[in-house]
Amino acid sequence: MRFIRTRQADGAAVHAVLLSDGRARALPGPPWESREAVGEAFVPGPRLAPVLPPVIIGIAQNYRAHAAEMGGELGEHPVYFMKLPTNVQDPDEPIRLPRALRSDKVDYEGELAVVLGRTCRDVSPEEAMDAVLGFCIANDVTARDWQKEWGGGQFCRGKSFDTFCPLGPELVTLDELRNPFALDLTTRLNGEVVQASSTDDLIFDIPTLIAFLSGSTTLPAGTVILTGTPSGVGMARTPPRYLRAGDVVEIEIEGLGRLRNPVVEECAGAPV
Repeated sequence: MRFIRTRQADGAAVHAVLLSDGRARALPGPPWESREAVGEAFVPGPRLAPVLPPVIIGIAQNYRAHAAEMGGELGEHPVYFMKLPTNVQDPDEPIRLPRALRSDKVDYEGELAVVLGRTCRDVSPEEAMDAVLGFCIANDVTARDWQKEWGGGQFCRGKSFDTFCPLGPELVTLDELRNPFALDLTTRLNGEVVQASSTDDLIFDIPTLIAFLSGSTTLPAGTVILTGTPSGVGMARTPPRYLRAGDVVEIEIEGLGRLRNPVVEECAGAPV
């Protein structure tokens, strides 16, 4: 199945099941609550982020090649950080470069996102995929100056500005994918390929991440796990290439479509 969020003719945002003919049928709520569509089929409007997660967890340096380009060492356990639910941005809507709390080193990070379909705790690796509702594309946008220089040794400030978590365009269930453990991932900046990898380069795979994150910890249904980014980030380029107003970031993952977001300067106090 493929789930979307969109707007109906009256402007109301709804979760919906995408039909094979391009139309959609509304769901009564988020797909982790019910997958039974209601009402008549309709032509969907612009895509919104497919989920509004209660929790967003990111995984740091989880691709072997990315860990190498960042000078990181492979640890025994995953390193994770949090983003705020309010950081979510819709497809085709802008990533805003922070100006009220300024950053001049904003970076892209194309990632596979996993969405949990049920509340879980102490999930074993063998049972972990049963807790997965589906997958979508994410951009773990990061202010490197706040992450590396001014964040006090933790990542959250640099990871959690408004619009720093574009998600989309669809939430796709496992049965629709060839193999989530080996999906091609490509990020383009203004049409130029800057990241090209596969999820088979993950250091900690999806079941391992879910088991680790749920250990002695309750993860609510709808939790989004950002599984890490491959090599090719702007910070690691020579010279570094950070996002500028007018840029366009596009991320494609095999079977999941394309997530596109332009980049603009933040206007203080402007709505997300």
